[in-house]
Amino acid sequence: MTTYSSRNEVPLHEKWNLTDIYADHCKWEEDYVLIEKLAEKLKHYDGKIHDGNSLYQYLKQSEELSFVLNKLYAYAMLKVDENTRETKAQSYLERAKQLSVRVSSAISFFMPFLLSLDEETLKGYIESEDGLEYFKEDLLESYRYKAHVLTKEQEEVLSQLGEALSAPSHTFGMINNADIKFGEVTGDNGEKVELTRGMYSKLIEDEDREKRRESYKAYYQPYMQLKNSIASTLSAAIKNNVTMARIRHYPSALEKALFGDKVPKEVYENLIQTAKNHIAPLHRYTRIRKEKLKVDELRQYDMSVPLVSGVKQVIPYEEAFGMMINALSPLGENYLSILNEFKDGRYIDVRETPGKRSGAYNLGVYGVHPFILLNHQDDLDSLFTLVHECGHGVHSMLSSEHQPQINARYSIFVAEVASTVNEVLLINYLLNNEKDAEIRKHLLNHFIDQFKGTFFTQVMFAEFEMKTHEMAEKGIPLNVEVFNQTYESLFREYNGDEIVFDDEVKFGWSRIPHFYRPFYVYKYATGFASAIHLATKILEGDQTTLHSYLEFLKSGSSDYPLELLKKTGVDLTTPFPIENSLKKFGVLVEEFSKL
Repeated sequence: MTTYSSRNEVPLHEKWNLTDIYADHCKWEEDYVLIEKLAEKLKHYDGKIHDGNSLYQYLKQSEELSFVLNKLYAYAMLKVDENTRETKAQSYLERAKQLSVRVSSAISFFMPFLLSLDEETLKGYIESEDGLEYFKEDLLESYRYKAHVLTKEQEEVLSQLGEALSAPSHTFGMINNADIKFGEVTGDNGEKVELTRGMYSKLIEDEDREKRRESYKAYYQPYMQLKNSIASTLSAAIKNNVTMARIRHYPSALEKALFGDKVPKEVYENLIQTAKNHIAPLHRYTRIRKEKLKVDELRQYDMSVPLVSGVKQVIPYEEAFGMMINALSPLGENYLSILNEFKDGRYIDVRETPGKRSGAYNLGVYGVHPFILLNHQDDLDSLFTLVHECGHGVHSMLSSEHQPQINARYSIFVAEVASTVNEVLLINYLLNNEKDAEIRKHLLNHFIDQFKGTFFTQVMFAEFEMKTHEMAEKGIPLNVEVFNQTYESLFREYNGDEIVFDDEVKFGWSRIPHFYRPFYVYKYATGFASAIHLATKILEGDQTTLHSYLEFLKSGSSDYPLELLKKTGVDLTTPFPIENSLKKFGVLVEEFSKL
C-alpha cells in the first residue's frame, strides 16, 4: 500500500485539477464580488414584480447567481477537503458560507411573494412571457409548499439563522475530521503508533484477532471520551430538525425531510418493516461468522474480518481502474468513455494524505464537471469505492449534459441507484472471471458484507433516526444514555443474539456523520434494493431495462424520484423491490454456507 506523508508527494495525475473551476484565487475573488452585486440587484425586486417580464428577469438573474455561487462554494469546499488543517482554505469556505447566507437573506422575500399570487395570476404571467416556460414546472411546484412557507419577515429571519442552525453539523465535522486523535496501536516493528482512519479500515479486517481488538478499542477511545460533547451536537441537530418542522407546519421532522422528494412516509416505514420481516438470513449469517471464526464469543471487532482467510488481494489503483472498465462494459461504450475522461482529465483525487477529508464522495459542479474524492488503499474495498463514486460521477455528468441547469441536480433519493448498479455489475464480473475457489468464496463473503452494510446497517440507522426524532417530538431529553440505549437495542435486534457486547458497541451512533443530514441514510437502502433489481435485468441482457436505465441517468430531477424509478420498472411504493433484493440476500447466504 502506498502511503504519503504530505500532499506534495502524490503524483500529479492522482490529484484532481481544481483549476478547471478557477484558474487562480483572483478569479474566485472576482466571482465573490459579482455574487454580492447580483444579490443586491435581486433584493431590489422585492415589491417590484408586477408582470411576467419582471418575474422572468428576476428568475433569470437568480439562476445566474446560483450558477456562480455553486462554483464558488464547490471550489472552497474541495480546497478544504484536500487538507482540513489548512486555515487559508478554511477561511475561503467560511466566507463562502457567509455569502450563501447573505444570498438566502436577499432572496427570502421571493417565496412568500410567489405564494401570495393566486395560481391563475401566475399562469397568466407564464402565458404572457415566453421565457417563463423554462421556469414553469418549478414555479407551479412551489405551490406544493404553500402551507409550509411563512411571511416575508419570518422567512428573512429564518434565512439569517442558516449558519447558526448548521453549527451542530459543522462542530461534529471539525471534531471528526480535524481534531480527533485516535488511540495507539502496535505497529509492524512492535512500536506504538497513532491509529488513523485508513489504518483502522485495514486493521479491523486483520486475521489477527488481537490486532482487531486493539484497533477497535483505539478507534472508539476518542468517541467515548468525547461522548457528552458529541451527544450535545447530535441532540442539537435533532432538535433543530424538529423545531424547523414545527415552525414550517409539517406533521413531523420525518415528513418534512421526505416532502421535497414527494415520498410518502409509508415508503420509509415499509422499508424498515420489510427489512425486519426478512432479518432471518442476516442472523443466520452472524451464526456462520461465529462458526467460521471458531470463537467462543463473537464480538463487534469480529464482524468485519473476511471469513475466507489468506485471500488478501492487493489491487493497485491503475489495475482497479482497468477492472472497473471491464466490469461496467454492459453499460456501453459511451459510459466507458466518460470513465476514461474522469481519469485522463484529473477529476479524481486518489490518495489518503494527512489532514485530507476521510471517506469518499462525488461532487457534480454544473458547467464544469464532477470531482471525486477517494482515500484509495489498493484493496478490494477501495475498488468497490472507486466503482461506487464513479457511478455518481457519470450520473452527474449525464444529467448536466442532458438537462438544463434547473433540472440538472438529481435527488439524493435516486443517487444511490447509479452507484450501486455499478457495484452489482462489479461483483458479477469478479465472480465470473475468478476460477480460484478461495477467492470466489472471498468475493461472495465481501458482497454479503457489502449488502449488510449498504442495506441492513442503513435501515438500522434509519430506524435510530426515526426513534430519536420521535423522542424529541415528545419532549424526551436526548443525551448519551438515551442514544446508547436506543442504539444498543437496535444493534441487537438487527445483528442477532450471537454477539457479546463490548462497551463500545452502544457508542456506534457517535461516529456517524450522516446523522447530521436528517433522514438521509434510508436512501442508501432503497437505492440498493432498486439497483439490485436493475443490475440483475441488465445482466440478463434486457435491452429495454438498459435503455431505460441510461435514460434515467440523464434525467436529473426532471421528475419526482419515485416516478423516475417507475420508468425503469422499479415501484418503491410497493414492498416488492425490497423483498426481491432481500430474497437475493437469502440466496447469497445460502450459497456461501454451502461453500
